[in-house]
Amino acid sequence: MSQQQPLISHLLELRNKLLKAIGSVLLVFISIVYWANDIYHYIALPLMRSLPETGSMIATDVAAPFFAPFKLTLVLAFFIAIPYVLYQIWSFVAPGLYKHEKRLVVPLLTSSTLLFYLGIAFAYYIVFPVVFGFFTSVAPEGVQVATDISSYLSFILKLFFAFGLAFEIPVAVVLLCWAGVTTPDELRAKRPYIVVGAFVIGMLLTPPDIISQTMLAIPMLLLFEGGLIAARFYSKKEEDDVPENEHADS
Repeated sequence: MSQQQPLISHLLELRNKLLKAIGSVLLVFISIVYWANDIYHYIALPLMRSLPETGSMIATDVAAPFFAPFKLTLVLAFFIAIPYVLYQIWSFVAPGLYKHEKRLVVPLLTSSTLLFYLGIAFAYYIVFPVVFGFFTSVAPEGVQVATDISSYLSFILKLFFAFGLAFEIPVAVVLLCWAGVTTPDELRAKRPYIVVGAFVIGMLLTPPDIISQTMLAIPMLLLFEGGLIAARFYSKKEEDDVPENEHADS
């Protein structure tokens, strides 16, 4: 029974953290759902600006005019609440971390959040106008471009997640070097393979067009180089090998 008590307490704490994280997403969602149609209109602007005068977006499903903005607003609420969700994760795992791990995790959580937002902004402001301008310009003569709002939403969400995750490359590089899995010099020596890998990942994560693939692969390579620079300031440490709470107990 004495061994079960800590497990039960940890599970209860995990449940509370999850409820707080979900509650934060729902709170943000409730706060912005009133503007769901306006939010969708703003997200659709890159495509709308690329359409010809006779082009427009359409809804092929009866419920799509309601569910598409609703789904987008829910995803946006999660994006906005990410800092608080990460804080709940951090507060749950922090007591079991070493001192030097705590010093690393806080800046990594902060930088990973900012990089994720930066990836989404890059996709919206840089990639979308180029990609949609290309797609609408190559439509065959006599074909009227009329994109379904649900299909458009699925397309942009895929790109948002792809660019958001791709911009986490510096964090991944720092973690690998800090954990002793590899070193900046070893990664630098494998640069030709990483260049090929970046374009392969761009092909897998983006729609099947060379423009979006290239516009994802190039930032990934630049972020990889930035991760190599940042990784030189971190090294695997052997000190503080006892979690901070155990230090306090001693």
